[in-house]
Amino acid sequence: MKVHRLVETIGSDFYTGIPDSQLRALCDYLMDTYGIDPRHHVIAANEGNCAALAAGYHLATGKVPVVYMQNSGEGNIINPVASLLNDKVYAIPVVFIIGWRGEPGIHDEPQHVYQGEVTLKLLADMDIGHFVIGKETADAEVESAMAEFRNVLATGKDVAFVIRKGALTDAPRVEYRNDNQMVREEIIRHIVDASGNDPIVCTTGKASRELFEIRTANGQSHKYDFLTVGSMGHGSSIALGVAINKPERRVWCIDGDGAVLMHMGSMAVLGANRPKNLIHVVINNGAHETVGGMPTVAADINLVSIAKACGYPYAVSVDGLEDLDRELSAAKKRGELSLIEAKCSIGAREDLGRPTTTALENKQNFMEYLRTL
Repeated sequence: MKVHRLVETIGSDFYTGIPDSQLRALCDYLMDTYGIDPRHHVIAANEGNCAALAAGYHLATGKVPVVYMQNSGEGNIINPVASLLNDKVYAIPVVFIIGWRGEPGIHDEPQHVYQGEVTLKLLADMDIGHFVIGKETADAEVESAMAEFRNVLATGKDVAFVIRKGALTDAPRVEYRNDNQMVREEIIRHIVDASGNDPIVCTTGKASRELFEIRTANGQSHKYDFLTVGSMGHGSSIALGVAINKPERRVWCIDGDGAVLMHMGSMAVLGANRPKNLIHVVINNGAHETVGGMPTVAADINLVSIAKACGYPYAVSVDGLEDLDRELSAAKKRGELSLIEAKCSIGAREDLGRPTTTALENKQNFMEYLRTL
């Protein structure tokens, strides 16, 4: 289905969401049509944030908003759907557009497999009626589904279009870039060199893939690294759990700006606990680059000030490799919770591979290594 036809069929003038590669056509259409315009299109911090923002839009206008997301975000919307939007509470109608990663029978990455299996079940459990759009779905079928949905929405219930891989087409071409000079893979290479044999917890997306390939190219073991291939935004909390229980060993967290934004409250918990052995490196390209490059708000906020306000004893921002190396070295010697924001460009190698070990193997190897420390 051509993406503009879906937008026209739904007929809403307000979209908020978290970008998804499965919804790349929709994301590019919205960026080309609206950009980031709080009247029409907002990329929020997490999917629950989107649901609440959509509720505010409805309260102010009486109109029906749209929330778009990957199916991994269903967990983040359960609370606002059940306790805010539901027709037994405030009866706030919302149209969800959900990218179906891990659809049964379609090969996908391990973090998507179970999520894909329960995607439709979770919608049913949340009393959200759904219609699945695939490559072969006719425009008339979607229009008929939306006509039925309008009756449902009028009762204060929510509905969802679930989007299969490749179902949306004909998006405008949008280029995402910034003026930063450092490249993420090179930043991670410098972190690997600085960290030595210290354990690393790495955030989801291309960062984990690049870390895996750097270890392979170096002839190093992957036992040092926990690759948080799913559970976006929780990498720093995993690292905190490791650091608290391995107090004599330095622990590194490689994080991303989108992940930090998604669950920023974890920074307050980190700052309150102040593990002296944790170094938190946030690679900030101001984009959800792994799923296409759509912007985050991280390019417009001061992560260093936020970290200090949360209780980090030390926080700094760097935009060059020489400064990065100096700060990595200083953090190793400091013996205090430290945050290093590394500003980087958008993009990755075209031939970037994926981990060749399973998630379970990664966990087991990492745990065996931690037991030796």
